[in-house]
Amino acid sequence: MKRIRIISPAKHIDPSLLSKAANYLHECGFEVEIGEYASGEYHYFSGTIEERKSDFQAALDDEKLDVILCARGGYGSLQLVDDLDYSQFLKHPKLIIGYSDITVFHNHINAHYHLPTVHATAPLNFEENSKEALASLVNVINGNPNEYRIEPSPLNLGGEVEAVLVGGNLAILYALIGTDSDIDYTGKILFIEEIGEAIYALDRMFYALKKSGKLNEIAGLIVGGLTAMKDSEKPFGLTAEEVIYTHVKDLGIPVCFNFPAGHIDDNRAIILGKKAELSVQLNQVKFIQG
Repeated sequence: MKRIRIISPAKHIDPSLLSKAANYLHECGFEVEIGEYASGEYHYFSGTIEERKSDFQAALDDEKLDVILCARGGYGSLQLVDDLDYSQFLKHPKLIIGYSDITVFHNHINAHYHLPTVHATAPLNFEENSKEALASLVNVINGNPNEYRIEPSPLNLGGEVEAVLVGGNLAILYALIGTDSDIDYTGKILFIEEIGEAIYALDRMFYALKKSGKLNEIAGLIVGGLTAMKDSEKPFGLTAEEVIYTHVKDLGIPVCFNFPAGHIDDNRAIILGKKAELSVQLNQVKFIQG
């Protein structure tokens, strides 16, 4: 039986959501436990830095644990990531699962240890998630493949690619450029998603990807949810999707918009640091990852 521990490395979460998530996962056939400080509250956070670090370290060190499931994002992962000891994790790897602020851990582990992590929904969202999102999470935990067929966007750029998938929340990727948690984009499929950013800020982030040379290195782009994006008082003149399109239209790579992952109810699981197949055709987009 797969063993899962839920921890809260960032923002505070309603403890009742942790209990409901644990019950759901138990019904799916998993052994589930909740970290000591996962349901705590310290100002904005689930605990002090030391408390949150203690929970994460204990999970990393537990050789019998299969999955570290992060309760939610928010902010806080950057406060922990450099002070954790990953030596036991490397001896007994386990899946670290989460999205949004958890992108910090996805990228740090990819950059330093080249081990797969999972961008997927979190206990915060289980009650609102689609059946497909929850099923895809269970599939990944059980080691089963996921295959997604989605409706095409008029902004898609056709093509096929098989390559390692990297990425996560765009603002986090932007914040990590040039740090020791930055990742190598060369030949990779880049996945991005975002919430609540100004459209002009999105443009700025893509200029940073371009000026750092990263945008020209990628072999494909998957654009997930662009949720609650904000226009300025004087309109920017383009939608969020159109901003991205202007930056990538001449790269000669397959580009998929409206992928079901991110700050959306249909937040399906994808494995970062592992190969995926992406086919973007006129009438359909297909994504396969085993």
